[in-house]
Amino acid sequence: MTDAPQTIQEPDHREAPSGVGRLHRLGRWCARRPWWVIAAWLLVLLTALGADRAWGGIYDDDFALPGTSVQTGADLLDAHGSDQVRGTASQIVLHAGTGSLVAHRDAVGTAVTELKELPEVVSVADPLSTPGAVSADGTTGIVTIRFTENPARFETSYLHGVDDAVHGLRADGVDVEYGGPLGQLARPKAEDRLSEVIGLATAVVVLLAGFGSLAAAGLPLLTAVVGLLAGMALLGLLAATFTFGNAAPTLATMMGLGVGIDYALFLITRHRRLLRDVDDPAEAAGRAMATSGRAVIVAAATVALALGGLYTSGVTFIGTLGVAAGLTVLVAAAAALTLAPALLGVTGRRIDRWRVRPPADEPNGTADTWHRWAATVGRRPWLFLAVGTLVLAVLAIPAAAMRLGHVDSGANPTDYTDRRAYDLIADGFGAGTNGQFTIVAHLDTDTDPAALSAPLHDALAATPGVAHVTTPVTSKDGALLIATVTPDTGPQEEATSDLMHRLENDTLPDALSDSGARGYVTGVTAAQLAFRDVVVDRLPVIVTVVVAASFLLLLTVFRSLLVALKAALLNLLSIAAAYGVVVAVFQWGWGGGLFGVEEPVPVESYVPMMMFAIVFGLSMDYEVFLLSRIREAWLHTKDNHLSVATGLAGTARVITCAALIMTSVFLAFLLSSNVVIKMLALGLGVSVVIDATVVRLILVPSTMYLLGRANWWLPRWLDRLLPHLDPEGPTPTVTLPPRMDVDAVVPAQAASRDSR
Repeated sequence: MTDAPQTIQEPDHREAPSGVGRLHRLGRWCARRPWWVIAAWLLVLLTALGADRAWGGIYDDDFALPGTSVQTGADLLDAHGSDQVRGTASQIVLHAGTGSLVAHRDAVGTAVTELKELPEVVSVADPLSTPGAVSADGTTGIVTIRFTENPARFETSYLHGVDDAVHGLRADGVDVEYGGPLGQLARPKAEDRLSEVIGLATAVVVLLAGFGSLAAAGLPLLTAVVGLLAGMALLGLLAATFTFGNAAPTLATMMGLGVGIDYALFLITRHRRLLRDVDDPAEAAGRAMATSGRAVIVAAATVALALGGLYTSGVTFIGTLGVAAGLTVLVAAAAALTLAPALLGVTGRRIDRWRVRPPADEPNGTADTWHRWAATVGRRPWLFLAVGTLVLAVLAIPAAAMRLGHVDSGANPTDYTDRRAYDLIADGFGAGTNGQFTIVAHLDTDTDPAALSAPLHDALAATPGVAHVTTPVTSKDGALLIATVTPDTGPQEEATSDLMHRLENDTLPDALSDSGARGYVTGVTAAQLAFRDVVVDRLPVIVTVVVAASFLLLLTVFRSLLVALKAALLNLLSIAAAYGVVVAVFQWGWGGGLFGVEEPVPVESYVPMMMFAIVFGLSMDYEVFLLSRIREAWLHTKDNHLSVATGLAGTARVITCAALIMTSVFLAFLLSSNVVIKMLALGLGVSVVIDATVVRLILVPSTMYLLGRANWWLPRWLDRLLPHLDPEGPTPTVTLPPRMDVDAVVPAQAASRDSR
């Protein structure tokens, strides 16, 4: 006997949950005293912005690699080097449009003299009197200028003095371009405002479509923007004490804006649902905090945990990038948990004011699209699992060919002076001149530098892949022999990396074996390649730490061994797919021109590590919100198939909106001129799309259908060991109708199999 299909009943929200906790009280307090909370946030925001403006620091790609040949060589140069090697070198490239540079000798000499008088300058090499500093055709020359510290950190006003010094050359018809760190200083200031505006504009459209009213759509945006501004101001203050990479503020903006909107969106969506049954808006805000607010805490903790795991790389530069992104995530979560309920308290029951369409709400039955989709997946879970896995596997194929390296100035826009300097050097001297190595031989006290100089030079010159070697010179104190090696290939080429390892492992040990001296390869290019090697070595450690920590967190929250394991495996697969897209676009050049990258480039060495931590954390965000609702339904029904369908239908709309917003925020940063930011933007945007579609709508429900009641299995001994964390908080027990027709959600045979 079968009754007519009945509506799936939601928990009875009219009765207050037993065991009201701190989050419930916090949400209710903020909603009942909204102006106090808003005033506190304004005070924090204005104070942080003012302090950042007065004492905020700068961002700089500076890192150390202790224990490497590169770092040892650099330290030896600092300790023993002469003025010719001390400090940070940069280049000013000269190119005579007609004739040769010799015809402009007076202008060159005047410029060199004036450059020497600039503050922070250690030495300036006149190209017309420096061997090898003028190209074979005589049209291009390199002025090597050394500064007391990295000029990329100087104020941009420093360039006025440089421009004045070379003004006579330009007036004489000579093209002057700045390369190296000086060229970095001269780059146009990164302006991400357009990307932020595009992300916010897309969020407005999505939220209006999702909520149907201006008031409801504006609350997540306002919360996210306040949290982002406060987080960025705090990051600026930290930058005055700690060194953060140039990508740190952009990365922090992407993360803070994206998750800030998401967290507030999840809370406000749950609040609107609760308003159907709760008369007091403050009580509804409290209950939203006690349910979805807990999920926000778990999600933010997972993202921060993943980003904090970057410190296990042992590379401070990468760790601080994780801290920068993690800081804005935590501030965004704090804003969602306090400012959002305060704003809900201000709006009260008027949250759907200024409607642009009928307000949309969570489904309250089985006849909606998402329940029908869940039923479709439930009929053929093996088929959907196979198709979803195949899609991700195909996308992940290019990842197997990933080649890590450094994206150098040759990939910058042609309106950058360092890109033009790079091209002039490559055309006049060969591509390898942009990626020279400095060779440092630390001499034994009994070693005669003059006797060792010629054999060392010959050994370096005979090494395959070397285009040119300077005659080794002795440091002022006689402790070092210093030479410059020019490779045959450019700094981005794999052959250049092979040459560095050949010099370190074969040439220098063989050439110096009888002298007692030790040889090291250093310089900017060597540091970039060594950085890549360190990252490659540490990536497995990062993966292991992040996956293990996230697995334990999900295991503790959801009390399920298979759910936590499944989440970790699916996230690894989605990350591999995102890697594949990045490799295909940037390394293989498939459509790279559409994103302003005209030639194939290697994947920046730290991008996979950053992507892994961020993508894994964000994937866990959606996993937590989806599984929280599935588990809530499971606790009420003990029916796995019905729980999966109910959880999917209850979160599909909000997760889809959140994913659209997050994707638009990330992809908007493809407009950045920084190729590394483009890589991160595309990789993160694609990963969110994959996660919100293939993973959440296909792989998660299909695997949970197949696992049945085993989804919620946890050994008793493990349950006793784990602390109890409930992301959805306490909810009242609800008895469903005794003869609910589950055919409205999943096939009868599946329900029968599950009940067994």
